[in-house]
Amino acid sequence: MGINTERDIEASLQIGPTDKGMIRLYIEAGDLEIPMDFTPDEAEEIVEEIQSAIQTAKDLASKGRR
Repeated sequence: MGINTERDIEASLQIGPTDKGMIRLYIEAGDLEIPMDFTPDEAEEIVEEIQSAIQTAKDLASKGRR
């Protein structure tokens, strides 16, 4: 299984600050709960990775429309 493997799983994602100054990504899928805490610096790196993935996806989508 990899990032391009599709699955029919419904999940909820919540993102917010904790009272300890961390950034929490909280994923809930059925009975599974995954809290992931990151420092603000780590969270900024994740933001950069997401922005890069967004641009790549846009570029791939625009090539498919030609």
